[in-house]
Amino acid sequence: MNMMTYSTAVSTGRVRLVSIRQESLSTARLRVLWVAMIFVLLAAVAVVRISYLGMSDRAVRTTSLAEALLPPRGEITDRNGAPLALAFPAYALWYNPSAMGDPRNPLVRSAKSVAHSLKAIFPDLDEAKITRMLAAGQPGYIERRVLPEQANRVQAIGELALELPQEQDRNYPQGSMAAHVLGYVDSAGNGQVGMEEVLNKQLRDPALRGTPVALSIDLRVQGALEDELRRGMLSTNAKGAAGIVLDVDTGEVMALASLPEFDPNKIDAAGVGKMFNRVTNQVYELGSTFKPLTIAAAIDAGVVTDLGRRYPATPLHVAGFTIHDDEDLGPSLNVPEMLIHSSNIVTAQIADQLGPQRMKQAMADLHFNQRPSIELPARGFPIWASGTWPRLRTMTVGYGHGIAVTPLHLASAYAALVNGGIWRPATLRKLPAGDAPRGTRVFKASTSARMRQLLRMIALFGTGRSANAPGYRVGGKTGSAEKPGAGGYRHHSLISTFAAAFPMDRPRYVVVAMLDEPKGTAASSYQRTAAWNAAPIVGRLVPRIGPILGIRPDTTRDVDISDLRPLVGGADQGAGQ
Repeated sequence: MNMMTYSTAVSTGRVRLVSIRQESLSTARLRVLWVAMIFVLLAAVAVVRISYLGMSDRAVRTTSLAEALLPPRGEITDRNGAPLALAFPAYALWYNPSAMGDPRNPLVRSAKSVAHSLKAIFPDLDEAKITRMLAAGQPGYIERRVLPEQANRVQAIGELALELPQEQDRNYPQGSMAAHVLGYVDSAGNGQVGMEEVLNKQLRDPALRGTPVALSIDLRVQGALEDELRRGMLSTNAKGAAGIVLDVDTGEVMALASLPEFDPNKIDAAGVGKMFNRVTNQVYELGSTFKPLTIAAAIDAGVVTDLGRRYPATPLHVAGFTIHDDEDLGPSLNVPEMLIHSSNIVTAQIADQLGPQRMKQAMADLHFNQRPSIELPARGFPIWASGTWPRLRTMTVGYGHGIAVTPLHLASAYAALVNGGIWRPATLRKLPAGDAPRGTRVFKASTSARMRQLLRMIALFGTGRSANAPGYRVGGKTGSAEKPGAGGYRHHSLISTFAAAFPMDRPRYVVVAMLDEPKGTAASSYQRTAAWNAAPIVGRLVPRIGPILGIRPDTTRDVDISDLRPLVGGADQGAGQ
């Protein structure tokens, strides 16, 4: 090969090499272009999708970091910061028939078999109802509150259509305690019945829900009240019970209970039937607990000036009706004896002397003509006769018949009776120190002082002796009233009440305990009246809650009753009303 031929071959090879390189570069550029176009297409799809979501109802709401960290609903605590209601992350059990792709056959096993397995995990489940739901391919909740160990057992069933989404739930760590105070939260996240309803807007407000709301109740006092009421109710086979512990100087409710109770963690048909609040929503004729109020009104009006004056104790015949006592208390009684022995006859005479106008005004001053003053939404309206009261009504109201109020009405009235004469509204909100409402004067301070003596004497010598907790200087009055029914009063259905305060030398708290239709049992010596069933509840409760509330027993102190003691020489044989 000569030099010219060699040069030509080399030149041709270089041309081919350049041509191959150009082809490779063109191919690479084409591939890059295709990749770029795919990315552009994906980006366009993403933009369209984001735009669609932004304009649709499924858009995710922009949430600030602060709001995201807040609970979905504010916390409720007792006055000492103990949690009563709080947000709780929980599982729900949801049936999703489309999880397997074919809603006509979403389960591997039969609907009956799956429902039976779920029944073993959730004993309260309606197995037949769930079987129908699964068989019909009907999506929905099976359970709203599922514990982690229950969730594990559900997953072990192996059905993809059984989903366990995590949700925020409302939890009441104390269970049924204070249920009628708190209420509950429904499936839509709204508070119902109690303070959950009252505080609903505040508890859901992002600006406020980070701060717990402190109620006035003390969890320890609440537990003791419910425990003693339950004991009294069960031991006498009573239909229900109600009770309240009230601060006489501020109106703060330290405890409020209505039995039987419900569990706000699980609202079912049985729970709904127990939501009625006997303390604030049910009105009762509270019988002889009204007698001290009548005497206080008479002392204030100057009708009773001499407590030693004797009144006839023989039956009264007024407008075709006979007012009598449950037993013969002798020919005559003075005021201390009348309260100790609980005489309807003498009380009626004093109410008659007070007159309908002043009697009615005294009851109105205690707010017995309007719904009870408290934040709860369920508040019963009293049975209150309008217009001028006839003579007979004036007399019967004097001993608690012909008028019906709630136990809360009575508690607020007794607070005014012993605190110096000032009526204040009850509240379930914890009040700052020194921020108690001024209230309105309904009794003179001197009248209140005299009533403290008289109430103490009832606990020492009369129908309230079983409430006389040593060292706590309890004073109070029993009341046993027949419940009205068709055609008159039902003689075998009683409302038994004991309204008390302690310590009577410097009253701090009012305690009201009430039993609805107690029976005569061995625990109550086969008696149905308040002296045998309601008063003992207070006698057991006060020593339990006194130290919690800062009141220690002291047997060296007491109310000075030296000027009244000579008036009741035979005072230790009280009647059981």
